[in-house]
Amino acid sequence: MTTTVSPAVRPLVRHGVEMLVAMLVGMALLGPLWTPERVELAALWMAVSMSVPMALWMRYRGHGRIVEMCAAMFVPYLVLLVPYWAGWVDGAMVEMGGHVLMLPAMAFVLIRYRDEHGTPSANPVVRTLGDRWPAVIALAVTFDFWQAPVVPPTWTLLLCQAVYLFCGWRAPRVQLFVFGLYVALAAAVLFVSPHYGVGLIALGWGAHAVWDLVHHVRNAVVPRWWSEFCGVFDLVIAVTILLVWL
Repeated sequence: MTTTVSPAVRPLVRHGVEMLVAMLVGMALLGPLWTPERVELAALWMAVSMSVPMALWMRYRGHGRIVEMCAAMFVPYLVLLVPYWAGWVDGAMVEMGGHVLMLPAMAFVLIRYRDEHGTPSANPVVRTLGDRWPAVIALAVTFDFWQAPVVPPTWTLLLCQAVYLFCGWRAPRVQLFVFGLYVALAAAVLFVSPHYGVGLIALGWGAHAVWDLVHHVRNAVVPRWWSEFCGVFDLVIAVTILLVWL
């Protein structure tokens, strides 16, 4: 027995997933910018950091009822502050409960206004941020690396290139050649001192960022969103490793 998703449900699911991703990006990029000690401010800042990128994405995509959707993120925190002030719950419960309650609140707004759509924004800032969503997600994923640089294991040099090797099976010669270079680089890391090995790992990730850029410009082998995401991701890893290594 096969189960099919109704055509009317697919846009709602996609819209919901997009909003969740935007919220996570906001938590990663905006959340750490301010860490207030007061529970009230921390809860409101959490809602702000998630609602701002979500609202920008909804505007970019032309979704309607942005104010109502943002309200669905703020109201749960405001409601939970009442029992917090009464001493019935602690600050952790306010933060966790706000995250939990906002999901059904957002689902209600999503379903209630499912047929209402706006016009995609013509604002150049909104358009630029929306068009560069793979890079924004990559920056969010690697945000912590600037405070705590990560030196990936040597085998990851082969893994990142293996994606292009797998996807480029119709024209494998160049991909095989580059994969061979990464095999040689990984072998060199094992035979040099740990200090120079870290430098070679940074070199490998930086070179792969350039390789991502080549595929992005040519729009070849992998989807452009993937090469853009990987290019930013690889570049951040390379730069953060070099900052420590140097």
